[in-house]
Amino acid sequence: MLVTIEMKVTKTPNPECPIGRAHENVGEWWSILILRDAFQGMTRFDEFRQSLGIAPSILTRRLAHLTACGMFDRRSYSKKPPRDEYVLTAKGRDFFPVIASLFAWGNRHLAPEGAALFLVQRETRKKLHPVVVDARSLEPILLETTGVVAGPAASPAMQRRLAQLQANAAQKH
Repeated sequence: MLVTIEMKVTKTPNPECPIGRAHENVGEWWSILILRDAFQGMTRFDEFRQSLGIAPSILTRRLAHLTACGMFDRRSYSKKPPRDEYVLTAKGRDFFPVIASLFAWGNRHLAPEGAALFLVQRETRKKLHPVVVDARSLEPILLETTGVVAGPAASPAMQRRLAQLQANAAQKH
């Protein structure tokens, strides 16, 4: 028997962290799978439910959450019976590179038997190899060459945290 437990996080551990903020929006695993299906063209409740095998109550909550946080627009497509569809917003579409990165990472590290699916360019069907690059230089963004600095909205507490992280890193080298 499969039991689904939905955990609610009541407060982001560090509300200034962009990863924490993103997690509040899409961090629940059903949300990621719903977005994956939306990127493949699904828009209707029954399509998501059938694809995911998800309980209707959980799907209703996840779609409401994703709509409330701006990932989907909810639009009526039938008055009798009343039916809605969930259309990706610009914010929702901007999440696609995250899905593509997860896809590539999963194929690389979690498919010992080989990839079952590939991302391809729609028109040519050529395989794509997703990487994250800097938009200006087109250089790959790698752990070994990337750091974090305070932005203009960083609080004094965040600035102290980053200074401590830098001091700890300097001690290790």
